[in-house]
Amino acid sequence: MKIQVKDKHYVMINEKIQIDGDFVILSNKTLEKLLLNDFISMLNKDNLKAVICIEDGEEYKNLSTVEYVLNEMFKLNLSRNISLINFGGGVISDIGGFVAAIYKRGIKHINVATTLLAAVDAAVGGKNGVNNSFGKNLVGTFKQADSVYIFTKYFNTLKKDEISAALAESIKMALCFDKEFYNEIKNMSLDNLNYDLILEKSIKIKAQVVKNDEFEKGERMKLNYGHTFAHVIENLTNYKKYLHGQAVSIGMVMANKLSLKLGLIDKEYYEDILNTLKKFKLQTDFKISNSLEFYNAFFQDKKSDDRKINFILLNKEAAIIKSDVKKEDVLCILKDYE
Repeated sequence: MKIQVKDKHYVMINEKIQIDGDFVILSNKTLEKLLLNDFISMLNKDNLKAVICIEDGEEYKNLSTVEYVLNEMFKLNLSRNISLINFGGGVISDIGGFVAAIYKRGIKHINVATTLLAAVDAAVGGKNGVNNSFGKNLVGTFKQADSVYIFTKYFNTLKKDEISAALAESIKMALCFDKEFYNEIKNMSLDNLNYDLILEKSIKIKAQVVKNDEFEKGERMKLNYGHTFAHVIENLTNYKKYLHGQAVSIGMVMANKLSLKLGLIDKEYYEDILNTLKKFKLQTDFKISNSLEFYNAFFQDKKSDDRKINFILLNKEAAIIKSDVKKEDVLCILKDYE
């Protein structure tokens, strides 16, 4: 299956991989033991110039790791004609895309998603970012991968919590843009997922949004539904307590509570989404120690503008962007979590 994202950029699902010229592989130390040899067996080894492996985990998605990868590439004196192959999950595609954007002012890169989360979200769309002490993905670039490959056989190595975390992103996209898709997900179970449907519909939603708004000036912001809250949660827990999708699930519930308070959705819809997230074993609760501190952290988010927070909320039909939410309404929601 081939899905066009933008111009000449494609996502290919279970298709033969094709790479022109010399390349370097970026991966992590966990995949180095599990899957890397299998992947390399599909490639022309004569064109493989190096394999660079970093530590595994969101806590390593930072500028120190970026500098390490860049230094390894500079030691090899790689030219601008090299391609960087990012073999891994969201952390790898984010770091690799960022490195590809800045190494000698830009080289080609290809994402090979080994997780469901990366396949439906992180590896697709050209947003590449790393975290710092101020927040998540605050340093980064927009640079489309030249292509994205997904091999569903690699999902067999994933734990159930990694699968459910990925579903949070697909549920997010469905709620924002395709209610029929949301109902289809609701009728699945964690032990009997239709990967073909999930991949096709999730990627097509994201591809269309990226085509319409590549640089996140409007419609693409809606894909951050749940993320405004989730990014604060991830930063407060040092990126170690929750998988990204688990934090997004909590963030969606928080956003829905705000939507409910503002009269944008009713209690029945709120409960429906909550029960769907719980059905797929996703986290829905979080303990906040200081509501005001949590609120102020929103202003480090990329979606805040001129001291206004652009909340992505739901109404009965889709996602909306609201920048006029009163501080006291948000604090009221946050205090429910203290």
